[in-house]
Amino acid sequence: MFVSIPTRERSPLRWATPALFSVLWLCFIGVELLPDSDQRRLLLEWGALSGGLTSPEEWWSSLRSGVLLRLFTALFLHADWAHLLGNLVFLLIFGLPAERAMGPWRLLMLFLLGGAVANLAAVIAIGTPDRLIIGASGAVSALIGAYLALFPNAKLGVVVPLGLFLQFVKMPAPLLIGVWALLQLLFTFIGPAFGAVAWSAHLAGFAFGGAFALIARAGIARRLRRKRGL
Repeated sequence: MFVSIPTRERSPLRWATPALFSVLWLCFIGVELLPDSDQRRLLLEWGALSGGLTSPEEWWSSLRSGVLLRLFTALFLHADWAHLLGNLVFLLIFGLPAERAMGPWRLLMLFLLGGAVANLAAVIAIGTPDRLIIGASGAVSALIGAYLALFPNAKLGVVVPLGLFLQFVKMPAPLLIGVWALLQLLFTFIGPAFGAVAWSAHLAGFAFGGAFALIARAGIARRLRRKRGL
């Protein structure tokens, strides 16, 4: 797994990442407490559905009927504990440093817009109609893309199991994230859980996050120069 290496620099309050962590957790608990029939109905009503959206008429019809809203609500629904916990771990690892660099409101916007774009990519890419798309994996992928754009020279700690012992190794973040992105590309066509995981959503979220972070960083730099009178 990846472990973010802490620094000694003081940073302002970061509330967006903990808030998203709490909301994702509470949504999952709330769904789990419902009877099975209510769970299925809720997932069908608020999860994103694949297929369609291939013509302007379908886009307009989806917008009017509120179907596109599902691209956002699907982010807060998860299939099981493993699905949720995996997203929460990566949310903390990459969300906290990204929020420190961009600020909480930009981080929140990145999570929501990146997740919606990722879900939309899955809706379009999956050929089978009416496949349910849920989870925050696309939004977390956007955070990973943003982290790479914001901290291209950062290092991540990797816990490597060596027999009965665990070895902590520092490796360049671009290398590890590049391997992750390559795996997503491969898994889009072959690999574990092919057809059950919207790998295309991961790639779309990753690309969106990188672009979003670069634009945000440029905007922050311009404002800082104006404040300093440069």
